[in-house]
Amino acid sequence: KVFPVEEKIQGDRLYFSSGKTHLIKHPCKKTLALYLGRQIFLTKDNFESSLIPFSIPTSMQVGTPEVTSAHFAGSVLLLVVNQKVYVYDYEANFWTASAGIQHPVSHVSGDNCCYGGNSFCMDISNSVFAYLHGDRISQANIYFSTSRGYRFQKYTQERRAELVGTFGGIFSFHSLSQVGLLLVDEQMAMFSYSDHPLNRSFGLPFGYDRTLDILIAPGQRGILIFWSEKNLLVSRNSGQLVESVRVREGQRILYNSIVKANITIHSVAANENELAVLTRENNLYYGSLGIQSSSLIKFADQNIWSQDAVLMFTDVGMLEILTPLPDMLFPAFDFQKCLLNIQALLVDPQLQAGICKVELLQGEFENKMYTIDMNSQLELTALMIPRPGTLPVPLVIVSNPHSLGLQAVIYEDGYTYNSNTKHRLNISLKQQHHWGRANPNFTSSIKRPTISTITLDIANKEISCVDLKPLRGGGWLDVWVPGGARPCLCPVSHRGAYDPNFQGQQAKEDLKVYYPYEKLGCPLLAYYDIPWKPVVELWREGKFQEVVEAEYVLLEVNGLFTYTYSLTAGMAGCSAQPQNWTTITEMAGDTASFSWDRENYVSCHDPDYHEPLRWPDVPYQILGGPTENKIVFDQRNGIYIFFISIVDPSYSYCHLETTFSVYVYGAFPLSIFPPEVTIFLLTVATLLFVWLAYMVPQLLHNEQGLEVNGFWVRLYQRCKTSEQELGEISSPRHMVRSSASP
Repeated sequence: KVFPVEEKIQGDRLYFSSGKTHLIKHPCKKTLALYLGRQIFLTKDNFESSLIPFSIPTSMQVGTPEVTSAHFAGSVLLLVVNQKVYVYDYEANFWTASAGIQHPVSHVSGDNCCYGGNSFCMDISNSVFAYLHGDRISQANIYFSTSRGYRFQKYTQERRAELVGTFGGIFSFHSLSQVGLLLVDEQMAMFSYSDHPLNRSFGLPFGYDRTLDILIAPGQRGILIFWSEKNLLVSRNSGQLVESVRVREGQRILYNSIVKANITIHSVAANENELAVLTRENNLYYGSLGIQSSSLIKFADQNIWSQDAVLMFTDVGMLEILTPLPDMLFPAFDFQKCLLNIQALLVDPQLQAGICKVELLQGEFENKMYTIDMNSQLELTALMIPRPGTLPVPLVIVSNPHSLGLQAVIYEDGYTYNSNTKHRLNISLKQQHHWGRANPNFTSSIKRPTISTITLDIANKEISCVDLKPLRGGGWLDVWVPGGARPCLCPVSHRGAYDPNFQGQQAKEDLKVYYPYEKLGCPLLAYYDIPWKPVVELWREGKFQEVVEAEYVLLEVNGLFTYTYSLTAGMAGCSAQPQNWTTITEMAGDTASFSWDRENYVSCHDPDYHEPLRWPDVPYQILGGPTENKIVFDQRNGIYIFFISIVDPSYSYCHLETTFSVYVYGAFPLSIFPPEVTIFLLTVATLLFVWLAYMVPQLLHNEQGLEVNGFWVRLYQRCKTSEQELGEISSPRHMVRSSASP
């Protein structure tokens, strides 16, 4: 016995409700797996150690410890136990119940992305659905989580109320950038998709006479495997086309489907490129998940089946038949492992596997992730060396042709030391919309960032090409988020100049603004009386790329509204009512104040935008692009901190946004009185002064003037005489007081 941690079962022992055995491998952590059967086992070392059955703490109060579904979501394991979702952090050995689910659920579904260090990849691993299988599709309660299942919220999808049938499941098809709903009606099933252009139709229907387990092959290639005891189906394009898996011997097709083969499937295993099936008739079938139709071949009969046996791929071409073995003296189970080298088995001439026609298929893009931005083009190369005397045909496909288009050129590129011809393949990739070859009803929206996986394989590749796996790479999206900074106290914003709700209404109290100097640095300078707009530059990894001429919007982050725009909607030549921050904020609700971006922006110059131009005199709040719109500041000095967002959907897939600051100077303090009153008073005072300057000298030379002048002279002399008498009286009193002092 080899015990990894503990020897006693603690809590309620879990068991799998289905009569079949399943094994779920973590696609990124190759030694982590979950065995589902009459007992459940969680291993971190590919079952190299003895394990006690998996249990859940009694403090979770699960009632009946029956597991109906399980899923690895990044660093946690999700289990549906007694129609509730529980989260197990296997690294911290911590259990918790999921929050937000108000109805019973039976299944969880999700996917994992193994490209480390990328936020978009992490979003894939964090996304999980929870649902109850078998509800009416229009009434089904579906929950969605972006936190690896710790917290769920209700999921809604347009037109779901119009769908007919029972609910067979919901899945995130990341390779197609779609969410797929499985509809089951009258022993037929089909997928409904969430986004343009696939949301206007359904996938092709396929037979669904009994419940099918659905396995998503790892690698984001869009490969789905549907199986039950009597049927096996495969889709290579995320459910748009589902076809039966055939059984063949050599090049001859024995059965067009598993149904006709009259076998009972017990366990199914798949990796990125391979498929294996174990039947109750002690048969083992093996096939390749190539880019063309799938088929299986049967290996020689052996006594390999048991009720608890399950298949597991440990590496490319390496398959294990795993069986837990109980011990009468210990609670821990051992694991019997029957290791099969597929390449060695295919050497048997009775299998007629043929000889692989390709010696080398190599490309620098294998298992790499790339970002293809708007109007950008990605160039990839690959090398193929065929076996002498053969001429295999390479095929390049993308999982999401609605978003990503390709063009490939192949040519001879020299010889090997063995005189084999080397073939070089150049692959050009860019947005399907910009190739100009597809109908707009076929391409996905340029406002929505999407994912696509590119695969290079060989057409009609022999099943013996086990080690010649297809080359796979991904086109993804990187999102840059600026970091925080240490704040610095700045002057106070007056209550009459800002609105914390961004509605242009005066606040009730002044606002102390903290200026993040380490983030923004010194502000730009702008004279208040000159219309102004910023020069927007695009930088990448510290290197200047270009000046941005695309359309963008600004918003003062503290709610200052002491500025407007130089153009109105009419002056900007709008044919429809333009959007503004008020309408965008109302649409966003409480989700975000700064929510104007490339995905919700609609140009008022767009001929397909039919919002009537009712108010042509409102300020036009979009800068850049075809207009010369600018910011006009009020008569106020101070610092403005602006949020800027590039809203032009054809400029970049990235959400290009940042913040910057401007110091507005040169504004004199506002007058207390209106300018008209001030000018009137100054004019009156000036005229009065001129009149007095003329009239006073004239009045001094007539009789009345002489009397007035004499009055002022007599008053002056009288005041002077009184002052002298007061001085004579004061002097003796001072002298007496001095002589009387001791």
